[in-house]
Amino acid sequence: MPFGAHETMEVHEVLAEKKNMISHFNLYAMQTKNPELKNMIMRHQQEEIKSYDTIVTYTHDYTHFNPISPNTSVSNIKPDQIQYGLDNPSMLAPETNVTLNDYEVASAMLLCHKNAAANGVKAALEIADPNLRQMLTNSAMNCVNQAYEVFLFMNQQGLYQVPTIKDHTAKTYLHSYQPSSEGLKAQYTMQAGQNQGQDNPMKAYMQQPTTQAPTGYMNASTPAQNYPPSGQMGGAQGHNFGAMGGMSAGGTMGQQHNMNPSGQQTKSYGQSGNMNVPPGYQPNMNSYQGNQKFNH
Repeated sequence: MPFGAHETMEVHEVLAEKKNMISHFNLYAMQTKNPELKNMIMRHQQEEIKSYDTIVTYTHDYTHFNPISPNTSVSNIKPDQIQYGLDNPSMLAPETNVTLNDYEVASAMLLCHKNAAANGVKAALEIADPNLRQMLTNSAMNCVNQAYEVFLFMNQQGLYQVPTIKDHTAKTYLHSYQPSSEGLKAQYTMQAGQNQGQDNPMKAYMQQPTTQAPTGYMNASTPAQNYPPSGQMGGAQGHNFGAMGGMSAGGTMGQQHNMNPSGQQTKSYGQSGNMNVPPGYQPNMNSYQGNQKFNH
């Protein structure tokens, strides 16, 4: 198979970023004093090595396709378990210390994962090869969840405080958006007997059965190579430098018919994803439990 010029450059950037992340995590593990943070660093490093090797192997011969499995579960999280508000936040300024403290290590990890997630999604949008696109999409989704895991650790330790806005102000601002009218929904709702993608050749692929992770799947003692195979993934999750929920998503392909000038039917495909904010989070980072369905 030929390499697309654009996808070649994008994959080069993704692999360069992963290579540097793996090297930097060695330094972070040696610097931290917190055993929980050190365990997370080492686990994330193993996951990045696996992701890096999977992409490298495929791009060497285009035959060994192995979808990157979900590796970080953050699906048991409740909004009321996030600590909001400022409590005497520390003053920050650039430093030239030889050693890094736990805040600096965790912040560096968070920035690594956030940038890798954003860059991975951007790269996936430029990929022509469907297998390579799936690997980059899955890898980016893992980075989203790894970033959130780091945030949760920092938030519970008081290292990442989330400023708030007055409830009245937030509601006034956000409630300016109102639900769609019934007339609008009726206008764009599929009617009985209309084609809903039954003859879409991609539909069977996009609706393959998923594999749910067993309880205790994210226990820190579980080695990276023993992660269960992944199912499907659809949709995407952005990540800001603050709190946001983990995500499980499923994608479906729909089809509609249009008429060309000659009166023949042409096909156009659309894709949709649903995002659900998962419940439940335990402060102990080693006890994450839940399930994910990440393969696109």
